[in-house]
Amino acid sequence: MGSQTLNTLTAAQVSAASHPHQPAKLFDGGGLYLHIKSSGKYWRLKYRFAGKERLLALGVYPEISLQMARSERGAARGLMAKGIDPGAERQAKKASRFTAAANSFEVVAREWWHDVHQHQVVRSHSMRNIRRLEMYLFPRVGSRPIASLAPADVLEALRRIEVKGFNETAHRVKSLCGQIFRYAVTTGRAERDVTGDLREALRPAETVHHPALLDEREIGALLRSIDGYLGTPSTCAALRLAPLVFVRPGELRQARWHAVRLDDAEWHFEPSKRGPPLVVPLARQAVTILAEQQQISAGSEYVFPSSRSLSRPMSNNAVNAALHRMDYKGLMSGHGFRAMARTVLAERLNYREDIIEQQLAHAVRDPNGRAYNRTTFLPQRREMLQTWADYLDQLRDGGVEHMSKVV
Repeated sequence: MGSQTLNTLTAAQVSAASHPHQPAKLFDGGGLYLHIKSSGKYWRLKYRFAGKERLLALGVYPEISLQMARSERGAARGLMAKGIDPGAERQAKKASRFTAAANSFEVVAREWWHDVHQHQVVRSHSMRNIRRLEMYLFPRVGSRPIASLAPADVLEALRRIEVKGFNETAHRVKSLCGQIFRYAVTTGRAERDVTGDLREALRPAETVHHPALLDEREIGALLRSIDGYLGTPSTCAALRLAPLVFVRPGELRQARWHAVRLDDAEWHFEPSKRGPPLVVPLARQAVTILAEQQQISAGSEYVFPSSRSLSRPMSNNAVNAALHRMDYKGLMSGHGFRAMARTVLAERLNYREDIIEQQLAHAVRDPNGRAYNRTTFLPQRREMLQTWADYLDQLRDGGVEHMSKVV
């Protein structure tokens, strides 16, 4: 940068410098000068490194004052004294900032949601989860590189959810965070899933108990009420099918015809929670209900279309609202059909728990720790669901004969 005298300019000179028709330069020494053009005043630093003359842009006056420009010159001289090219250093920092922005928590999270999560769960579930991220995590840690986040950073964001009394939401957001971190590890943008360190850091979430009927006489009365319910065709059909297949309410209401194979008596679908695709065997009674509904919902991709539009599934509250109107509020819910089937199949019909869990689309693994696939126990589950449908018919007709079955 030379050994010429430094700081030859004054702030007044810099301020008064005009914009002539021809560009001009005001030198401050040490390679620093103000390049005056019709478009403005620009600080430049000329220096030599590795035998070559180089030029560094320091900014525009008055955003960059004379004092600030001199400070930048001093920093550049300091780098050169260490054998570092100031221009190359600046490019490296710029690239680092770009990389950090490209690998921020929000960027990685949205990429995971778009490329992975929305294909694993039903749309309503994926939309709720992206909204949770937008509300609770992106404002706190979204702009930070995901690799730089420590357990304490994530915990601070989760604590802000807890203090509002949303303990269950805090646990759900933590679970989402873990999935995002594991995706970042897989794609080479994080070293580990830091949420593993938060295993016992949150207050316990309150267990949500879905009301369900378990007494045989009460189940029979419920089934008779369902048969006599006067509602929309979709709601009535969904109510009749729900006890027979006991899938999650969202999976039932969003069932699509392309996944239903009446000739094979099977329903193929993606569970709303993470897990492999599932084949649901259909009992004769279920096939009858679906065949009747196929005539009613003709023209819709949905098995249970909305009464207002064939292009949408029925309301997510339709089944529960119908149960409430039948005076079963607090006694039975759409989700309760799952609890009812699980308990009765195991305790009264003596079916093996692993077969029941597979039908519930819960995570089931073999003795070697491998996840069962979509068709595991299919013959046993087909027989189980037919026995279950026949058992429900007996209860509906007023019979409570014990139908013990050992599998």
